[in-house]
Amino acid sequence: MITSRVAVRLAVALVSLSLLADAQLAAQSTYRVAPSGRATSVITFTAVVPRGTPPAQRPAPLTVSVNYGQPHARGRDVAGGLIPYGAVWRLGANEATALSTELDLDIGGQRVPKGQYTLFALATETSMQLIVNKKTGQWGTEYDATMDLVRIPMTLQRRTDALTGLQITLEPGGADAPLSGVLRVQWGTVDAMVPFSAAP
Repeated sequence: MITSRVAVRLAVALVSLSLLADAQLAAQSTYRVAPSGRATSVITFTAVVPRGTPPAQRPAPLTVSVNYGQPHARGRDVAGGLIPYGAVWRLGANEATALSTELDLDIGGQRVPKGQYTLFALATETSMQLIVNKKTGQWGTEYDATMDLVRIPMTLQRRTDALTGLQITLEPGGADAPLSGVLRVQWGTVDAMVPFSAAP
């Protein structure tokens, strides 16, 4: 026979377990599945100044960066599948892909003033366009064509080896072209690129 004291303890234990289960369920519901990590590619432009210039008189380095969600193919078709043909693609995963530039750029012959932008792409079997959009901070699928700044043709070629994860890189132009570089998008067998430089 259960005494009243034992019954009270049992009731308290059951209530505690119930509250703990509810708390765990509530905590789990605040998490969101994020299968794709974020990646960032950054390039820095440093002004060339005469030797002996005092540090206070040297211009601060200026950066250009692309931050994107990095999806993985996991056996799925990339070209024409994960990168759709004939429809605007988020150019990444999860939150929208962000371009940040501290200087005015010329990207593929189009002027992009310094500031914050979102990047999208539009692909076919034989071409790809880079879309620079003025709306920022949104989810990657929230595309507003009325906010496009420019659409820029990219050079499209095929990789011989397929990349499992999306890679967006800013590649510097080198010593012969210190204020320029290439923005490159690679995934699966897709390899698309467009030159950029500091705008005059």
